[in-house]
Amino acid sequence: MFAEILNKVRLDCPLVHCITNYVTVNDCANVLLACGASPVMADDEREAEEIVSIASALVINIGTLNSRTIPSMFKAGRRANELGRPVILDPVGAGASSLRTATAMDLMREIDFAVIRGNISEITSIAGGESKTRGVDASASELLDGDLPADVISLILKLREKTGAVITVTGPKDIVAGEKDLYIVRNGHPMMSKVSGTGCMLTAITGAFCSAAPSDIAVAAASAAGMFGVAGEFAFERLTSEGGGTSTYRSYIIDEVSKMTPEKMREAIKIENR
Repeated sequence: MFAEILNKVRLDCPLVHCITNYVTVNDCANVLLACGASPVMADDEREAEEIVSIASALVINIGTLNSRTIPSMFKAGRRANELGRPVILDPVGAGASSLRTATAMDLMREIDFAVIRGNISEITSIAGGESKTRGVDASASELLDGDLPADVISLILKLREKTGAVITVTGPKDIVAGEKDLYIVRNGHPMMSKVSGTGCMLTAITGAFCSAAPSDIAVAAASAAGMFGVAGEFAFERLTSEGGGTSTYRSYIIDEVSKMTPEKMREAIKIENR
């Protein structure tokens, strides 16, 4: 069921409206094209509602917040809710500053999100737990190795219940918490954390996948995480054989997304339902 969503994305070619950060905006646009979607990056409040009206999904990424784009996020989010479009939140760096944390909390209060995707520090921060976010990196490394402690899982589930959103927590293994299912995704490679923007790229892909499978957002989010993780694995294999560093690896990841097929996904994807 996970692999079929990729075909649907490529058949539908959904337009994904991204209000995202300027550090990774080009990577997000290219990875959307690679997976078969069509990106539009529009962050001026004078056109945010109009653009989201023709889009299939909206992605809000708070990585480089400023006073100009914050109103656009709220306008586009409310309009997307009115139209029934899936809205994805990436609370980049929540917990690192009062502006980021407050903006993420305000967005969650005013907008119904289909998926909230972040690392463990960001998710525990907006869920009300302790967080030691450093910039946009996941800090609490002891929470990322092995199984997550029960109290952290509890925070994730509380955030899901509070927001009604599917919660995707990314790390060495990803957790996708839906209303009925808790998926563990064991794809990916550690080197992905050394490339700026892999989380942002996954969030963008999640928007495309949710637009293609709106009846089961948890499956769509898990499929996106699995597909992107598999691409990271294939890209690392290519990097090992051909050489290169982190910049080459970023390009290889996007290449592997563009070359991904349902058959490759079915063979390599590692998702379990707890």
